Amino acid sequence: RARPGVCGPAHWGYVLGGRGRGHDEYEKRYSGAFPPQLRAQMRDLARGMFVFGYDNYMAHAFPQDELNPIHCRGRGPDRGDPSNLNINDVLGNYSLTLVDALDTLAIMGNSSEFQKAVKLVINTVSFDRDSTVQVFEATIRVLGSLLSAHRIITDSKQPFGDMTIKDYDNELLHMAHDLAVRLLPAFENTKTGIPYPRVNLKTGVPPDSNNETCTAGAGSLLVEFGILSRLLGDSTFEWVARRAVKALWNLRSNDTGLLGNVVNIQTGHWVGKQSGLGAGLDSFYEYLLKSYILFGEKEDLEMFNAAYQSIQNYLRRGREACNEGEGDPPLYVNVNMFSGQLMNTWIDSLQAFFPGLQVLIGDVEDAICLHAFYYAIWKRYGALPERYNWQLQAPDVLFYPLRPELVESTYLLYQATKNPFYLHVGMDILQSLEKYTKVKCGYATLHHVIDKSKEDRMESFFLSETCKYLYLLFDEENPVHKSGTRYMFTTEGHIVSVDKHLRESPWKEFFSEVGGQDQEGESMHRPKAHELKVINSSSNCNRVPDERRYSLPLKSIYMRQIDQMVGLI
Repeated sequence: RARPGVCGPAHWGYVLGGRGRGHDEYEKRYSGAFPPQLRAQMRDLARGMFVFGYDNYMAHAFPQDELNPIHCRGRGPDRGDPSNLNINDVLGNYSLTLVDALDTLAIMGNSSEFQKAVKLVINTVSFDRDSTVQVFEATIRVLGSLLSAHRIITDSKQPFGDMTIKDYDNELLHMAHDLAVRLLPAFENTKTGIPYPRVNLKTGVPPDSNNETCTAGAGSLLVEFGILSRLLGDSTFEWVARRAVKALWNLRSNDTGLLGNVVNIQTGHWVGKQSGLGAGLDSFYEYLLKSYILFGEKEDLEMFNAAYQSIQNYLRRGREACNEGEGDPPLYVNVNMFSGQLMNTWIDSLQAFFPGLQVLIGDVEDAICLHAFYYAIWKRYGALPERYNWQLQAPDVLFYPLRPELVESTYLLYQATKNPFYLHVGMDILQSLEKYTKVKCGYATLHHVIDKSKEDRMESFFLSETCKYLYLLFDEENPVHKSGTRYMFTTEGHIVSVDKHLRESPWKEFFSEVGGQDQEGESMHRPKAHELKVINSSSNCNRVPDERRYSLPLKSIYMRQIDQMVGLI
């Protein structure tokens, strides 16, 4: 697809019901340099936001999973109502918020609290629990954090300060292994190789388990499982995760190349035929690319490129360029996976991750355009509603649970462009969170983005992602940006160094040996589990990105962009 000119959303203000405002005002507000003093102030505000939430969790909620910030109490699984999946899918009675926040402590340079938190996790957290959790949530929030913290501890360079633990004996890696073994039953007794959505950490797959799962939940396990396999020298975990990805991929439409959002794991039948970039599919695309970045397996990149082309062909609507041509600026919509026909007129807040993914593949122009759409919605409400109807220009689902996706894309776009516009965006987000979500003991979910009523819940991703990305946006001197090490973030925001040793797969040939067949009839060998073998490596790839590529020509682009979001600011 040709991309003439730099992308910038020329009409989003009008699409979202904006009104005209003078160009000079936006020139003054957004195009100037972001003063160093203001940047330091915003960095400290982001750090203070994390500390306020973390300290209150430790004081009022630990060892429970989450903090209820309004009533200053802890929250664990809903034992009285097993059907309450909104809670029970996530909370496993394993001090979730503490575990999820480990690498944020390190990135902020708080070595004493990081070391204290790691010791608490080692000494108090157990996965031998009668908890039925979602495999996806346990993987990205807990398994991913344990692996990230383990890598930080064992990194010989120690870029974040002294994060070593005295007498550390790979306990976090052993805990990650223990959790992953408890998740493995989800991959058994499934005819397609696509895992069950939930497991009981003590007993395995529940007898009444649902045979339906979402594409993202089943197909976004490869980064964490792959890292674990390569650190242990045990191919089992990567094998089952990769088999699930291939099984889903082989069920895509022959006509459009698109996948649906809900599938039956026994029959391979698509129960949900909606194809989009939000809930149910988002991280599936993300992990195709990130698996390639980490592991260097060519097939992962090939799948991602094919998926991205199908997204451009069938989900992207509107004119070719953001600033040129007739019609509305581009938007990615929800369509039928088989026909490509529009299924509804809403987008969800999870889609705001996609500009960040586009940055990783170098499609910065399109990322700029799409990011501005979500920022325009944020400016109207001071938050992102869970669903927004772009045709009615109003929210469909009104809550905002402190999600990080817009912040993540803002951070990555700033790293790609170095344009101070994104620092202003980050400041707006920070100030909105402080104004509308801060309560007595933390930060609370917005129940209603219009009247700003709240729910008594602070999800763990607020500390592991939202605060982390805001802090990194304003901390130019952070080791993440200065160490020379190439870092990548998981879908839960956990930091992983792009290490050449993660690209070494001694069992690669096993994946094609005799031992079964995949969905296309190709042989697939299931390897046996090996003994625990720890690989601690600190040798990293050191390619330096060209961060200045987009830094200069964007000033006028942003002035047009902001001038069209006039009624929302």
